[in-house]
Amino acid sequence: MAAAAAPRLHSVFVYGTLLADEVVRVLLKRVPPSSPAILHNYHRFSIKGRVYPAILPIDCKNVAGEVLRGITDQELDVLDSFEDVEYERRAIEVSLVDNSEKLIVDAYIWGNKDDPNLYGEWDFEEWKRLHLEDYLVMTTEFMEELEKPQD
Repeated sequence: MAAAAAPRLHSVFVYGTLLADEVVRVLLKRVPPSSPAILHNYHRFSIKGRVYPAILPIDCKNVAGEVLRGITDQELDVLDSFEDVEYERRAIEVSLVDNSEKLIVDAYIWGNKDDPNLYGEWDFEEWKRLHLEDYLVMTTEFMEELEKPQD
């Protein structure tokens, strides 16, 4: 009997609330290895009425973030559910900060490029200071709901 194929692992570029290890730990029950990375020709926007950001392609802008490595199919499903329908998961190219190596990874891109609610620049440190605690409560509630047995 042939051995089962090894599960495919994914790399995901994160640039917003998933930069917080605490949030990732609630969602994935672990903090995967990560590397600092830059996404070229994109901009990280704030969204009116929301505490999380959106990214869209904008020439001559860059978004600093991290690449989470070794994400399983099941973990990717959790991230897809968490990011919801307003984001589209797409393959994009990032450059690792440490060695400028270019990687093709998944990222969650805002679906509405003409959204009038996008503005300015989203600030991770400000978000951590103002919203992390409440966001962790919301994320925990999201996971409790996601993990409930389906009737």
